[in-house]
Amino acid sequence: MEIGASMATTAVYSKPGRLSLLLFPLFSASLFTIAIIQTILLRLRHYDSQSYIGVNYGDQALNIPQPGDIVNLLKTTTIAKVRLLGSSDESTKATIKAFANTNIGLVIGLDNSEIRWAATGPDAASQWVNSNVMPYYPANKIMIVTVGNEILTSAGDEDAISSLLPAMKNIQNALNTASLGGKIKVTTVHSMDLLTQFSPPSLAAFNDSFGDTMKALLQFQSEHGSPFMINASPFYAYKRDPKPETLPFCLFQPNAGQVDSKNNIEYMNMFDSQVDAVHSALIAMGYKDMEIVVAQTGWPYQSGPNEVGPSLDNAKAYVGNLINHLRSNLGTPLMPGKTVDTYIYELYDEDLKLGPKSEQSFGLFGVDGSPHYDAGLFKSSKNSMTPTSPASPKPAPAPTATSAPKLEGIWCVPKPAGVTDAQLQENIKLACSKGIDCSPIQKGGACFEPNTLESHASYVMNLLYQTTGRNPWSCDFFHTATLTTINPSYKGCIYPSG
Repeated sequence: MEIGASMATTAVYSKPGRLSLLLFPLFSASLFTIAIIQTILLRLRHYDSQSYIGVNYGDQALNIPQPGDIVNLLKTTTIAKVRLLGSSDESTKATIKAFANTNIGLVIGLDNSEIRWAATGPDAASQWVNSNVMPYYPANKIMIVTVGNEILTSAGDEDAISSLLPAMKNIQNALNTASLGGKIKVTTVHSMDLLTQFSPPSLAAFNDSFGDTMKALLQFQSEHGSPFMINASPFYAYKRDPKPETLPFCLFQPNAGQVDSKNNIEYMNMFDSQVDAVHSALIAMGYKDMEIVVAQTGWPYQSGPNEVGPSLDNAKAYVGNLINHLRSNLGTPLMPGKTVDTYIYELYDEDLKLGPKSEQSFGLFGVDGSPHYDAGLFKSSKNSMTPTSPASPKPAPAPTATSAPKLEGIWCVPKPAGVTDAQLQENIKLACSKGIDCSPIQKGGACFEPNTLESHASYVMNLLYQTTGRNPWSCDFFHTATLTTINPSYKGCIYPSG
């Protein structure tokens, strides 16, 4: 699924210097001095965690580091917040627990499948809060609970849309009952598709078809002081309309700029334009002071066949320049001097995500903790030099037989000891959700007998491993799997290999 909806490539951006002169004409003579002071302050605090820089962490991958290793990696960076993606399962809870007493802020949430349940009444919401918040707070710095992701723009899911606000209210009431109502905010995450008009940003507006729903949601959020969270991604805007002149505009690189025809402000990057478009839409609804948080934004560093835009240089340019932009404290043209809290997508690659190669390649770091590129996030690093011109947007070549090493006679199976039935069941659920053929382990299938969790998990785990590149790191399954050269096939149940 796309991180966020596209922004029309005719959107506009602002040159900070020109904006400063417009806003502060009487003090233009002191701008140079202010810039010097600001630069000194930025360098002094560069090695500390910065409250406005967050990261998304999802676990749709076969090889994910242990929660403790994730925490240790984050401690070496200036990342101050983490948004945990996915459902409220035991793996997520283990990750939450690992962040205890670290002072790293956490955004946790209910995924889309949990919304209807949370909307059923106070008991369900209390159960969720008692299970996912109370055991960890206040040792864990839980700041926000998100109820769903891009629900309003989910195609045809009217039931989920109608359940969204009741679910948010129930979670809020459950937090109030636990005396956490003023400490943990409740919100939901939206797509840029929520807006029907993007350009110029000063005239942006929400889709009228969501009118009553948006009014009720915004009223609830205003009453409780919760932020408006948006998935804003220039990458998807460029992906939908890959004009060469648009790429540097997306990457914060030198470009001709685009002018807002209403207020004559010149914009120089798409990120500010998307944020200002949301701000204008909120103003039009009567909520000019509502805080905006960018829940997801990023750029993939590699691509599949016929994809344009993803590359190592472009990912480094976007993320590195975005971080420098946030550190400048310039804000956006319509919100000068205010740094918007921004969660970069994402900490690690999620190689089990469906879609093109780019969808699996947003990770900042490899599973060994090494960065895919230097975006200046390490406390011990200096601000990295990011490319000043975008990489040529040529489609990636189709993969060849030599793209990855072939391993013959290798199978992926559960570890012989220490794996619980619950873990095996989770592995079956994970593997079968990735589009592989799980019919052989169903009743009447060639691999149904023996009818045990271990046997069924072994078959589908190996099948997923064989169909996702047969890389050693693809046989992990949350540290419950191992590779073997002993063929586990039996009778008519054939385990594929090679």
